[in-house]
Amino acid sequence: IGLHHLLTVEEIFGGFANEGLLTVAAMFAVAASLRETGALNSMGDGVMGRARTESGALARMAGSVTVASAFLNNTPVVAMLLPVIDTWCRKNRVSPSRLLLPLSYLAILGGTCTLIGTSTNLVVNGMLARAMERPDVAASPALQQALEPMSLFEVTPVGIPYALAGVLYLFIVGRRLLPDRKDLIQQFGESAREYMVNMRIEPGCRLIGKRVEAAGLRRLSGQFLIEITRGEELITPVEPNQLLEENDILTFAGVVDSIIDLERIPGLVPVVDINYEAHSSKRRDSLLCEAVISASSPLVGKSIRGADFRATYNAAVVAVHRSGERLKGRLGDIVLRNGDTLLLQTGPHFGRAHHNNSDFYLVSAIQDSRPVRHDKAYISIGLLGLLIVLMATEVIPIVMAAFLIAGLMVVTRCISPGDARQSVDWQTLLSIGAAFGLGRALEKSGVVEAVITLVVDNAASFGPYAAFIALYIVTVVVTEMVSNNAAAVFMFPFAVALGIQLGANPRTFVVGVMFAASAGFMMPIGYQTHLMVYGPGGYRFKDFIRLGLPMDLVLITVATLLIPLVWPF
Repeated sequence: IGLHHLLTVEEIFGGFANEGLLTVAAMFAVAASLRETGALNSMGDGVMGRARTESGALARMAGSVTVASAFLNNTPVVAMLLPVIDTWCRKNRVSPSRLLLPLSYLAILGGTCTLIGTSTNLVVNGMLARAMERPDVAASPALQQALEPMSLFEVTPVGIPYALAGVLYLFIVGRRLLPDRKDLIQQFGESAREYMVNMRIEPGCRLIGKRVEAAGLRRLSGQFLIEITRGEELITPVEPNQLLEENDILTFAGVVDSIIDLERIPGLVPVVDINYEAHSSKRRDSLLCEAVISASSPLVGKSIRGADFRATYNAAVVAVHRSGERLKGRLGDIVLRNGDTLLLQTGPHFGRAHHNNSDFYLVSAIQDSRPVRHDKAYISIGLLGLLIVLMATEVIPIVMAAFLIAGLMVVTRCISPGDARQSVDWQTLLSIGAAFGLGRALEKSGVVEAVITLVVDNAASFGPYAAFIALYIVTVVVTEMVSNNAAAVFMFPFAVALGIQLGANPRTFVVGVMFAASAGFMMPIGYQTHLMVYGPGGYRFKDFIRLGLPMDLVLITVATLLIPLVWPF
């Protein structure tokens, strides 16, 4: 039977107007705004704190990642923390394979604690809203009450102990099952390209009056503070108790990512030329590029200052890398050589303009190197707080609250309209929207009824509780095979139909599907955050099975015990 004979156009494409899907789209923009203003980076830096051991890092992650994921969609939380944890691993010589998979697990566990923590919960809630339109539900007050949309904290009584059980498993058992890819640690030293950069402490910088250790400059990830220039005085080596003063020039040696992190400290700016724009809000159209000087370049044999680089290329030299040599002194006095790599502050079209320029062997842009809008950080955090309040009090519908805050982020210039649009993961939204049509097709074709009959015949004879356990386990298996959102959409009709046929509370079965659809710990495709850490962590397929199978069993036990207590049959 053709799909158009089975479903109407509205049923095929109606999922793209689902409230849950639209809320997920708005939350992408909200999270991107927090990242653009540096709010997420500040939260991320606070995650690891002063942790120096693997167990200490895992403990800090457990306390912060789970909380953050309860109020921010867990996918952008992992995207924000992944480079933070990777950098911490480089600095402390810990293999990323020991921490990145726990990061994904903790983000998923935290996301189950509130309605907005994971897109799965939002999708199921959107399906509850649509279920209210069904004729059989509209005719039954009992069903209307059972299938009404959820509040922000309705799942919290189960979500918190559920998350705690997962955290305890990671600490007691999971740490022993995690792989330790020593080869990743060896790659750290091989792949690092060390630059020399001068940074000036501008008036008003939070570093003024602090000692090097207290300012956090003694143990920087991927950076080493070589010397401090104060007027005509050169301070080297730099002691931990050295006091920092306004207009001090700090000379660092480090990798690109850490230089970007230094630029994100308000009031700490690269010492390049007089035309360098220090204020981050005025550098929104600039980015960082790497350019390798060729043998035929007129720059060879000239100092950066003497080459008049800004006038020639309309770019400012921020740092210099010379293979096998740690550069010292003032940046402007460095005499350039063939093969030197320059880190440049450029306009958005520098790469395209100089791609074929014979002065350079290679020109490439640095990803995520745009200046952060620190001046908008408090606004974005305030708007996030307002979003949580609106969702908790339900003064307006959740989808309206999400779009209102996303719109205010744009209006207050925490993020540009173009960046907000680009922040949306359209592939994920398309997958969710299409899955709604598939779920409706399964329901109308009789597949749902056939499966429910099978479950009822084999499990329902032992009561609703046995049928609930069977549904939960089936949902977990489907999640491992097709991902969380698709599993939620696929299994939702089964949950409602099973509850109605057994004369039980359908909400119990719906909540079971909600938790089970977020329990894909055993396969990389079970959750999008697993795919995000798969490559950087150097994981293999068997790593997920080894760590995730016991996790699935622990959480199945916890969920099937607690959910019927909170939502009785």
